[in-house]
Amino acid sequence: MDPIVATLVILVLAVIAFVSNRIPLGIVAIGVSLALYFTGVLTINEALAGFGDPTVLFIAGLFVVSEALDATGITAWAGQKVIARAGTKRRTLLLVVGLLVAVVAAVISVNGAVAAMLPLVVVVAARAEIVPSHLLMPLAFAASAGSMLLLTGTPVNIIVSEFAATSSAGREFGYFEFALVGIPLVIVTVLYLTLFSHRLLPKRESATMPLDLVRHARILRQQYSLSLDTSMLVGPTNGVTEVVVAPRSPLIGAKIFPGMATPTGDLVVLAARRGETLLKGDIRVQAGDALLMQGGWDDLARHAEETGILPVHSPQELRRAVPLGKGAKRTLWVVAAMVVLLATGVVPPAVAALLAACALVLLRVVRVPQAYQSISWTTIVLIAGMIPLSTAFTKTGAADLIASWLLRLIGDASPSVALLVLCLLTLVLGQLISNSATVLIVAPIALSVAATMGVSPLPFLMALAVVAAAALLTPVATPANLMVMEPAGYRFGDYWKLGLPLAIFFLLIGVFYVPLIWHF
Repeated sequence: MDPIVATLVILVLAVIAFVSNRIPLGIVAIGVSLALYFTGVLTINEALAGFGDPTVLFIAGLFVVSEALDATGITAWAGQKVIARAGTKRRTLLLVVGLLVAVVAAVISVNGAVAAMLPLVVVVAARAEIVPSHLLMPLAFAASAGSMLLLTGTPVNIIVSEFAATSSAGREFGYFEFALVGIPLVIVTVLYLTLFSHRLLPKRESATMPLDLVRHARILRQQYSLSLDTSMLVGPTNGVTEVVVAPRSPLIGAKIFPGMATPTGDLVVLAARRGETLLKGDIRVQAGDALLMQGGWDDLARHAEETGILPVHSPQELRRAVPLGKGAKRTLWVVAAMVVLLATGVVPPAVAALLAACALVLLRVVRVPQAYQSISWTTIVLIAGMIPLSTAFTKTGAADLIASWLLRLIGDASPSVALLVLCLLTLVLGQLISNSATVLIVAPIALSVAATMGVSPLPFLMALAVVAAAALLTPVATPANLMVMEPAGYRFGDYWKLGLPLAIFFLLIGVFYVPLIWHF
C-alpha cells in the first residue's frame, strides 16, 4: 500500500476509534504506532520513538510535581485563603474561583487544577447555599483558559512548542510567552462566566458530595464523644482515620481500650463504636466494630492498607485537604527552582521537570509508588503513541498533500483564511478526541501550509494551541469536563450551551488576535 494512503487510512481508523469510545485511548494510540510499523510506513525505531520523546518525559515529570503540590496541601491552602475572602455572593465566588483555578491550571495543568479545586468549590458552594452546578462547569472552563498562561498549562502547549523548535522558526515558545494570548483569554472567559453562566446552566443537585474535612472532624468528635479540639484531630503532621474491622480480620478477639497505642507504637486508639453504641473500657474486638485511630499521616496511610481493616475515608485523601501539610515548604522550593529553569532555558524543559520530580522523591515529599500512581498513563501513552503519526505525516508527504488540497481549496486567499480552516478543523476534532491527539494530527499540516505559503509557522502553532483549549462543547472533550459532570449532575447537552460562545471566542482569538502578536 502507498505510504500516504496507509497513513491517511490509519488516521481515519484512529479518529473512528476515538469517537466510538469503545476502545481504550491507550490501545488506540499503541495501535496507531504498530499499524504504522506493520504497513511499512515507519521503522520500528520511528514507530516507538514517541515513548522516549522529551515531550512525553516533560509531561510525566509535571504529573509528579502536580501530585506534590496537591498532596502537601499547597493547593488546598491557596484555595481556602482566596475563597475565604470571597464571601458567599455568587458572582464574587465565580470571579475568585475562575481566576484562582486559571492560575493553578497554568502551573499544574488543567486536569490537576480541577481535581484539586473541585472538592473545595463544592464545599464552598454548600456553605454559600449555591447549587454546585452553577460553579463546577465554570471551574473547568476557566481552567481551560488558564492553561494558556504558561508552557506547563497543558500538554498541548508543550507539543506546539516542540513543533516550533523543529520548524523553520527554529525556536521554542518561551515559558511565559503563552501569557500574551492567555491573559486576554482568562479575563474574557472569567467575566463571561461570572456574568452569564447562571442563565445558561441548569440548577441541579447531586448525591455525590466531596468531603468537608472540618465538618468531618466535627462529626467524628460528636459521634465518638471526644473532648479534643478539631485542630487537634487533623493537622499538617497528624490526623485521624476511622476504620471498620472486616470479617475474618486478625484483630477479631483482640483486647483494646481507648487511649492505648497499637503494638507498633505509632498509632493511638482514640475511641470505638459497635453500631450506635460507644464502647468504653476493655473491649474485645468484633467484626463490624468501628475504631478511630490517631497518628501521623504516613503511619495512618500505611496501617490503612493492612489486611483486616477497611478505612471509611482514605488517609491520603483526608491529608490532601489539610492546608500546608508536611513537605509543603520543600515542594515550593523545588517548584520555584523548576520555574526558574524553564523560564531561563538553562536546561531543556524535560530535564527541568525530571530534575524536579527526582528532587521531590529524594526529599521524601512524594513516595516512589505515589509518583508512579500520580502519572496519568493514559495521557502518556496517548501522546507517545500519536507522535509517530505526526512523524508519518511528515515523512510520507501526507501533510504536504493535505496542505496542497487546502491551498487549492482556498485559492489565492491570505494566510488568515488558511489559519481559519485549520482552526475550524482543530475545534471540531477537539470536541471528539483528545486535544493533544488533535494537535499532533493537525500541526504537521499547519507547518506544511506555512512552508508552502512562505510565512512563519509560529502563528499557526499558537493558534492551534488556543483553539485546542476550546474543548468545551462535550463532557468527553477533556478529563476536566468529565470530572465535574457527576458532582454537579450535568448531562451531555448542558456543556455546549455555556461552551459554544466561549469556543467561538477562542476561535476568533486564534485567527485574528494571535497573528497580531506572532506575525506571518
